[in-house]
Amino acid sequence: MTTHNDAHFESIHAPKAKRTAVILANTGTPQAPTPEAVGVYLEEFLSHPRICPMNPHIWTFILKHFIIPKRSVTSAEKYSHIWTEDGFKFLLDHKELAQKLTQRYQEAGYDVKVAVGMSFGQPSLPSVMKFLKQEGYERLLVLPLYPQNAFSQASIVADQAFEAAKETGWEGKLEVVPDYSANPRYLQAIADTVRNSEFDPSQGDRLLLSYHSVPMVDINNGDTYRDMTQLTSENVARLLGLDKDQWFISYQCRFDKERAWVSPFVRDVFAEIVKKGINGKLYMICPNFSVDCLETYYDIGYELQPVWSETLQKAGLSAQEHPLVYLPCLNASDAHVEVVMSVLSSLL
Repeated sequence: MTTHNDAHFESIHAPKAKRTAVILANTGTPQAPTPEAVGVYLEEFLSHPRICPMNPHIWTFILKHFIIPKRSVTSAEKYSHIWTEDGFKFLLDHKELAQKLTQRYQEAGYDVKVAVGMSFGQPSLPSVMKFLKQEGYERLLVLPLYPQNAFSQASIVADQAFEAAKETGWEGKLEVVPDYSANPRYLQAIADTVRNSEFDPSQGDRLLLSYHSVPMVDINNGDTYRDMTQLTSENVARLLGLDKDQWFISYQCRFDKERAWVSPFVRDVFAEIVKKGINGKLYMICPNFSVDCLETYYDIGYELQPVWSETLQKAGLSAQEHPLVYLPCLNASDAHVEVVMSVLSSLL
């Protein structure tokens, strides 16, 4: 088994094997929209060394006595608003995407199985790798579903994939696929999502591309995430033929206010857009999120929509005349299937 470079995870190119499995990896989700389940998930997630912002002993104390007791309740309330009878759509979309991909590969004559593995919660990477090993797969491709890789996102997947390989005794070839922010099929899929909506810049509509924020300390230590988000935005705007004053970029989901995070934040960009003048609608898309999650379903629908309305109201404008229109992630769409197949095309 190959080893992992701690500074940057790498794609480890190995000879192609007969039976190949692909794991679509993401951060994960609680098992239920309850404080107990959310608390278990948060403790696992926030205890990871790449997430811990300070001395581990101090951080563990703060988590146990302050953060988790409060956030498990507030987050559970948020999840309850977007949970379905079948579970959290975030996980359901991942499973549907994996099924579609497996079917497409099998129809094309490839002996490829696509599964889903989460860094935190279930199905966990070790449990999925154990299953694939028992099924006789000889080569494993782990694809972090983060088009723009950040130290605090995809590197966790890489860490855990190699740890899970040791834990499960995986003896086959293991590769972690790098970012795909510059993949033409991915960029086209994002641009098509906008193009296929009612977005019309000639009528004064504006486009906001919003990304998950990361701590500035990571950027200062060499993380190229911010550069990737900027380049993605520029490429999408180019594909749509937009002028500089017709699109904006923002960041969301910072964990705390004690540290510096990549900005500008969504609320500030809302104010900038209104100040510059908006004659139509504001369309918002989140290219860094491959599948809709709490940060899109809840944060945009329940928290940012009112902020946009308030921002308009302060300028004497109406949200009815200038609504905020959220454009969903690629989720389990056929377009997402094509993106993943394009990303993996040189590896299969």
